Formats: sequence, C-alpha cells, structure tokens
Amino acid sequence: MRDTTYKQLNKLRGSATVIVGIGNTLKGDDGAGPLVCQQLVGKTCAVLIDAATVPENYIQPIIKKAPQNLLVIDAIDFGGPTGRIKIFKPEELNSIVISTHTLSPRLFVDMIAEAIKINVYFVGIQPGQTQLGQPACPQVSETVQWLVLTLTDIFPLKN
Repeated sequence: MRDTTYKQLNKLRGSATVIVGIGNTLKGDDGAGPLVCQQLVGKTCAVLIDAATVPENYIQPIIKKAPQNLLVIDAIDFGGPTGRIKIFKPEELNSIVISTHTLSPRLFVDMIAEAIKINVYFVGIQPGQTQLGQPACPQVSETVQWLVLTLTDIFPLKN
C-alpha cells in the first residue's frame, strides 16, 4: 500500500504544494495530520499549515498562495487496518461526513476549489483510537514517520 501511496505523491514532485494537517493532537490518532506538519517544519519546501481542528481559518491564506496542489493530511476512518495510509480525491469523501472538525474537510476544500484551480488530495491515515488524553498508537506513529520521510524526499528544501 505504501508503494502505491509513494507513487501517487511522487507525481507532485517539483510542484507548488500546500500541506495542511487537520486533527486534534489531544485525541490520540486524530492528531496524525498536525503531527506530520509539526515534524516537517524546516525539512521541506512545501508550505505547511497545522490547521488543527479549524481548517476553515486557512481558506483565504491558501487561496492567496494559489498552489498547484493541496495535500490534506487527516485521520480518516475508511475501514482499513490501524495506521494504513490511503489517498482520496475529494469526490471520494462524503461532504457531510461527521468529524471532529467544525467544518467538514470536504467542504473546506470545496470552498478553496471554487476560488482557485487546484488539485486536492486527502492523505488519510486510518485511526485506531481517538480517546482524549491518549497519544497516537504505535501503528499511526510509524505511518506519520514514514509520511514525514516521504514528503521530505518529494518536497526537499531548496538550496
């Protein structure tokens, strides 16, 4: 599965990309998106936004940057094994999905896509537990580390 994910992400190499991490780091695996963004600081040329649980606060800044691609990293329950990673196009996600976020992640990207031409990819990490006060489980932590290394390779710092 990771080979497929790497190949999909590698197609974005060299393009202007914004990476948005969505989730709550106080709720175990739900914090996967922000954890990726926090660990990428200073390691990538992509623009990083740790949106936590309020991605709607970053709609206008993303529109102003007008990147070619938007990667939204979030814990998404798609029924896979804990820690599995999968890339979704926005149309694959239900716009009324119930989530921990004030605004549905799908609605968030739809608002951006209405304003600018942009390719959007959801990078979903299957959560195992989202209990308040718990850290991310080992499988999700390992996937976060893999994704940080992968994105550092695909979007290296420019010299």
